[in-house]
Amino acid sequence: MVTVIVPGFDVAAYAVEALDSLRAQTLPRWTAVLVDDASTDATGEIFDAAAAADRRFHVVRHPERLGLGAARNTGLDLVRTPFVAFLDADDRYTPRALERLVGTVAASGSDVALGAYVRLRPDTAGGYTAGEVQPWVAAATAPARTGTTLAHHPEASGNIVAWSKVSRMDLWRRAGLRFPVGKAYEDQIVAQQLYTRARSFDVIPDVVVEWRERADGSSITQHRSELPVLRDYLEALGGGIAVLDAAGEARAAASRVRLILAMDLPPLIDLAKNHPDDAYRRALGVFVRDVSSRVNGDGPTGPAATALAAARLW
Repeated sequence: MVTVIVPGFDVAAYAVEALDSLRAQTLPRWTAVLVDDASTDATGEIFDAAAAADRRFHVVRHPERLGLGAARNTGLDLVRTPFVAFLDADDRYTPRALERLVGTVAASGSDVALGAYVRLRPDTAGGYTAGEVQPWVAAATAPARTGTTLAHHPEASGNIVAWSKVSRMDLWRRAGLRFPVGKAYEDQIVAQQLYTRARSFDVIPDVVVEWRERADGSSITQHRSELPVLRDYLEALGGGIAVLDAAGEARAAASRVRLILAMDLPPLIDLAKNHPDDAYRRALGVFVRDVSSRVNGDGPTGPAATALAAARLW
């Protein structure tokens, strides 16, 4: 019923857990495309072993590293099932993830189903512990809804990750959707395209994915102090808002702006205060001023006013 696209680059330390979480699914009718993005560690061998032991796994290799967006696109080209899902090879599904996501969208006729997720953080025992569902995640996915749209549920726009969803391949094909290549945070724009081009979507409050924050600091979200990563991040944030604007989804765009001001910008502003590169502060300042200009009635101590006051210092 569903193809799960699992891209991986040098994730040998985590890939077994990711694949085990697929094997443990209560919905057995899945297949998986494992895309090895020219790994230099044992990721490819782990993928090969999985395919040798279970015919539901299929391995594709990039001869050179092309990035996460390209790896997901490679997987998309090979999907022959009605539904598609994504799981990064350093994360893991909860056991009923596919059952719940595929089940709700198959029953409702919607184009997309999205669920909640939690972060896996390093613990003192040398492993990882799952956290709680964060408020913005809950706002996007609770309570359960079927056959909804952004006009009725604008907070769904806050769920901007690829791997918390199942969607119909028919939607990807008729909308011509692809992931941006060579960019970090490549799923943010695609998420808004899925919402705005879907006939309807479903949300479930179930935690479907545990998203890993790597102990070695190699996750892309842990590199926002680097100027190229910041630029990709801001481009993705702004691009997602632009998709909502172009679709006439004013309430969803406003919801997304409020969330960016409250959640995304404060840690970036803290990084910028003592950043050694003026270009970092300038890039962030331009974005802050643009986003803050969209908010009315924020008040002198609200998120927009606070962010704008910081940007003016640069």
